[in-house]
Amino acid sequence: MSKIIYIPDKLPTPPDQQPTVNVFAAVVEPKIINNLVRRLNQIAPLENLRHVKRVQKKHLEDGKTQIALILCVASENNCDLDVLSPCVQELVTSYKLSAFITKVCKEAATTKEEWEEQCKLWPTSYHPPTYNIDGITGFNEVDTQSIFGFMRLAIELAQSSSKSFQELGIYLLQVVNAAVIVDPSVTQVIASACDHHISFENASTSNVNGETSFEKSPKSLCSHFGSNGSIIHGTFPSSSSLEKLKQSCADVSCLYPLRWVDQPLPHSSNSCCWHPLRHAAIAAIESSAARDRRLFPTLETTGDKSVEMEHMGPLTKLAKRQKIDLDNANSKEKKVGTDGEGTYSKLGRPYLCTDYDIYLVWEPCIMCAMALVHQRVRRVFYAFPNPSHGALGSAHRLQGEKSLNHHYAVFRVLLHEDVL
Repeated sequence: MSKIIYIPDKLPTPPDQQPTVNVFAAVVEPKIINNLVRRLNQIAPLENLRHVKRVQKKHLEDGKTQIALILCVASENNCDLDVLSPCVQELVTSYKLSAFITKVCKEAATTKEEWEEQCKLWPTSYHPPTYNIDGITGFNEVDTQSIFGFMRLAIELAQSSSKSFQELGIYLLQVVNAAVIVDPSVTQVIASACDHHISFENASTSNVNGETSFEKSPKSLCSHFGSNGSIIHGTFPSSSSLEKLKQSCADVSCLYPLRWVDQPLPHSSNSCCWHPLRHAAIAAIESSAARDRRLFPTLETTGDKSVEMEHMGPLTKLAKRQKIDLDNANSKEKKVGTDGEGTYSKLGRPYLCTDYDIYLVWEPCIMCAMALVHQRVRRVFYAFPNPSHGALGSAHRLQGEKSLNHHYAVFRVLLHEDVL
């Protein structure tokens, strides 16, 4: 059976191999614990160990309870009591404490299993992810079939793009990356695209008089392909087939994001060059934006409102852009075809790609992954890892970068050899 694997925000660490740091601690009497905690939080706060609890309660064999307290973090190079700060040393002396060295976990637990292992050393806090994204804890049967179907669609799109090169007289056995943006609330394709390569060829064109002329012009190669996928049964791909797949995918932009730098300018009619920015995810985002502009014309382009927009501040203008002419939306029910725009248009214009999913054949590079952050994508699915430049699990884990103002969930879809 095929599998869907959740890619966590950070590289998982075996619970029994978590990094630790040394701290000074002491056993204290219960009646003085509150005063000591208040004072230590002032003079020796645990700034980089906020997940570590300051107090440890341990039940002894004789039925008594022992309370230990972290005094401060110990130095990595010197764990002698002489290195205690004067303020901490004063507390140790005045309360006649016997300080000792113990270990606590350096990083906060990301799973319950890690947390349980951490508490064996010293109590810590565990805070599960606050966002509730479908799939992190598993998928039901209906969602699973839908995910496999959309991933199969992305793979077929990549293969059909390869055929387009041959139809244009460019013989290539390579495949490219493909992206499919989906609205999971209605299980419909919003946009799809492949890596864009530019072919300079002698394209014959006909003018209005029926005369044929030849001109040398760049032609963007991008094909769109769609079908209803279903759950795939079979055997997992062998190592030999994966190696063949790797060799046939030398034109995947995210696998070789800097290859265009070393590529010479086209010199023949059938030469093909790479575009440094037109990766599949970027092209799909552009297609989604074009769809929004077509279905939901903004106030900026409606009647005399364009003049009003010129005199607005940036924040007001942004808010206006996100509005929609509700009268037009209610009076016009836009029928949609097979380009994935749904049966009827939504009442409100989508804000970028908020709550959408994207399916990629190959794990995206840093540029594409960051573009998906800016687009507020909710979930990212990919079929094959990108060992050298992958941004979502292989080389980096952008989804776990705390400094970003948006985070999405990442999944890898393991497919079967008959799909490849």
